[in-house]
Amino acid sequence: MEAPQPFTSSNRKIDPARRRARQLFKPDGSPADPNRIEIGPTDLAFREWAERGIPAPDLDRMRQTRLQRTVTELNKRDLGGILLFDPLNIRYASDSSNMHLWIAHNPARAVFVAADGYMVIWDYKRCEHLSSYLPLIRETRSGAGMFYFVAGDKEDDIAATFATEVDDLMCGHAGRNRRLAVDKMELHGAFALQRLGLEISSGQSVMEHARLIKSEDEINAMRCAIATCEIAMAEMEKECRPGIAETELWAILHAENIKRGGEWIETRILSSGPRTNPWFQEAGPRRLEAGDLLAFDTDLIGPYGMCCDMSRTWFVGDGEPTPEQKRIYRDAHDHIMSNMQLLEPGISFSELTYLAKPLPEEYRWQRYGVLAHGVGLCDEFPSIYYPEDFIEGAYDYLLEPGMTLCVEVYAGVVGGRDGVKLEDQVLVTETGFENLSSYPFDDRLLC
Repeated sequence: MEAPQPFTSSNRKIDPARRRARQLFKPDGSPADPNRIEIGPTDLAFREWAERGIPAPDLDRMRQTRLQRTVTELNKRDLGGILLFDPLNIRYASDSSNMHLWIAHNPARAVFVAADGYMVIWDYKRCEHLSSYLPLIRETRSGAGMFYFVAGDKEDDIAATFATEVDDLMCGHAGRNRRLAVDKMELHGAFALQRLGLEISSGQSVMEHARLIKSEDEINAMRCAIATCEIAMAEMEKECRPGIAETELWAILHAENIKRGGEWIETRILSSGPRTNPWFQEAGPRRLEAGDLLAFDTDLIGPYGMCCDMSRTWFVGDGEPTPEQKRIYRDAHDHIMSNMQLLEPGISFSELTYLAKPLPEEYRWQRYGVLAHGVGLCDEFPSIYYPEDFIEGAYDYLLEPGMTLCVEVYAGVVGGRDGVKLEDQVLVTETGFENLSSYPFDDRLLC
């Protein structure tokens, strides 16, 4: 197969006036038009980032780089194309967004990317306008929804029609290459593709590897999202006092994110007092009491759809933490700080598992699922497991510059009252790592 041609940003759907005067654009290159379809950061977010010296990404360049990385993975694996239903993969390849959470469990959108870079999107019916500003999408269609809610007893017929469209695209853009990657799809859709002679392989691995190395613009977008998250965390901490409900505190994080053009939060893991042990309890109606620990995991999808996955634990009230609270907190802090020092290009994922600082025995039964993981548009490949959970042969890859990881820990003694969750987000550099998180830890618990 011939090497893909460089992508261009020309598209008849885009008004040429969009590129005429830079003063009509926001710092990320998007039009300064309050009536636009394109979503994105608010003026408040841009002001805050500028005050902190954080550059906005160049959106056109970021989109082009992401498509190129997707195409590179396809050609590396000798695939004719890839069919995407996962809304995060759709966002990565096309930067098109529509009802992300609803689509996550109602797969009515799909994107096809050919190995030559030709991209087609099937959107929810009568939503063609939502991608009109994206020049790398060459065609917009509808009809990818084949799940029972929208298709009823005709799901096989709809799947067959959709599969025929995909087959036509493969014939037109991949020639004799019948190898198609698919990330997630209704079974009858996959069967319909196979009946047409298409050879299906895993698309999720293709996209996880495409997403693995972040470009300069993606890193800038991530810095923007982290700044927004930390500003929201500061507002939370101001209200973290006896008497406030967990849900009321959690609502602040969500509201401050949305106010700045952030998008959603993947979980609602926030707990206080005895609810911090064991971990994974979601925000509920409990009201904080003096002397509690308050622990949370942001799991926040901020501006540009970038994930900020940080955890902090705070002491509640004006009193003095107990010796036990301090001990657990210091153990947790030492764990992530020590493991962070291992991050450098060339070290393997499996080496990180076995070189990482051992978690003290008393915390191991309730250990967190990973000691580190990738991060981008969401929690991403890889998972760096504790030795007890290691999967032989599953993660035989090396750290490279441009990878972004979250290093984390949960420390809680079985049967204890308190637990501590801490997590920072880092960038692997040419010489080691940069901690992208700047939100302070609780000095009262560290002393």
